[in-house]
Amino acid sequence: METINLLLQGFGVALTPENLMFAVVGSILGTLIGALPGLGPANGVAILIPLAFSLGLSPESSLILLTSVYAGAMYGGRISSIMLNIPGDEPALMTTLDGYPMARQGKAAEALAISAIASFIGSLIATIGLMMLAPVLARFALHFGPAEYFALFCLAFATLGGVTGKNPMKTLMAACIGLMISTIGIDGNTGTPRYTFNMLELYEGIDFIIVLVGMFAISELLFFIELHAGEGHKMVLLNKLKLTFKDFLHVLPTALRGSVVGFVAGVLPGAGASLGSFICYTLEKRILGNKARFGEGDPRGVAAPEAGNNAAANGALVPMLTLGVPGSGTTAVLLAMLISLNITPGPMLFQQHADLVWGVIAALFVGNVILLLLNIPLVGVFVKLLSIRPMYLMPVVTLVASVGIYSLSHNAMDLYMMVGFGILGYILRKIEIPLVPVILGLLLGPEMESSMRHALTLSDGDWGIFLGSGLSIGLWTISILGLVLPTIIGPLLRGKMNKARETTAE
Repeated sequence: METINLLLQGFGVALTPENLMFAVVGSILGTLIGALPGLGPANGVAILIPLAFSLGLSPESSLILLTSVYAGAMYGGRISSIMLNIPGDEPALMTTLDGYPMARQGKAAEALAISAIASFIGSLIATIGLMMLAPVLARFALHFGPAEYFALFCLAFATLGGVTGKNPMKTLMAACIGLMISTIGIDGNTGTPRYTFNMLELYEGIDFIIVLVGMFAISELLFFIELHAGEGHKMVLLNKLKLTFKDFLHVLPTALRGSVVGFVAGVLPGAGASLGSFICYTLEKRILGNKARFGEGDPRGVAAPEAGNNAAANGALVPMLTLGVPGSGTTAVLLAMLISLNITPGPMLFQQHADLVWGVIAALFVGNVILLLLNIPLVGVFVKLLSIRPMYLMPVVTLVASVGIYSLSHNAMDLYMMVGFGILGYILRKIEIPLVPVILGLLLGPEMESSMRHALTLSDGDWGIFLGSGLSIGLWTISILGLVLPTIIGPLLRGKMNKARETTAE
């Protein structure tokens, strides 16, 4: 009963005219960003964070806007997958396997509609799961001491690569780069400048937002420049929608199964939407067997990964809100935004900022309805966006990012640093070092250092405190498994995903 009352209070926050407007705007922008191949939800949220700050939005409005962008981008990723056979982001890869064949068969509108409905079901079920699970997990996390939190941060880094990571060592290397960046500035305990090189601009450390926008937006621009931008993509024609209620019932069981599996995958740190969509597709293929025509344009081959990746996206909010550990790359970006607002995600968040948390949960319900209503009738508008030449689009994205960064402090040095981190992000991506661990290291580094120092202070320098409780031992055990298992299971799953990509290319 208490949960229902809190949710109703959350709807009171989410349904104010201002926040409702931001939910609509965020949903539209997110769908547009998701429809563009290569940008993805993490880039979209990172680009719009400076805009939220420059507008002076309240924490509730900022988070509602950006979570709506997140949800919209997960919806929008399917458009280019179905129309162009180019995944809008990695989780949308599995949608190409049956979505593009449906489009080639003259059923593009049906494929887009089915994917929108499956996304709605996945997001709805995952939001209910978030509403029920997050408060319970937050209460459990109140038993965490500094030693347990340090182990939890190590767990976040250990599982970051996930079983779909290309190279666990490169993932750890990226996390170390982020941790190194996080140490720049004045040491909070001793007051000693660290790695500032006598530059006053570095005494306060490096702002999360500068690193985020540089590594995501500017590096993306550099990649477009390298590819000479080029023309818009050629796509199949969009037919008139002929989806029946029988077609909906045909894919409903698949969407429900995919939603549950995807939510569980999203809650696990390091798994995320990519693994969720992959598992949902392969599991559904196993369940249906010869009854389905997966890979040939089966609607259930569209519904399964779409329900899975959208459920995983919302599921990733559970560890972020309750433990302060992001479950995906995009939630790492959202975590940066919350920390920049002096709001610390974790078990106390549900007590200290109840309006914020429940307002966001309520906004997710509202946003799902908005996205469903937008995506089916307006899909033709979103599809036309795919024909815009990137050489016109990317400069606009860069302009928005630059104006947002400059508005934070009105300091030109921030722009230089943004470009510098953009070049660093470009180099890291060229040598296949992922960017999300860098951001996570930058975000969690200060808290990780603080937890370690606090624990050692309580134990008078005894390192045994980190193994002093069953909870700590459990977290360290999971961390070790998180490091070992990807080297065993990862190559097997990557082989299957590469085979799926080859099938898509054919």
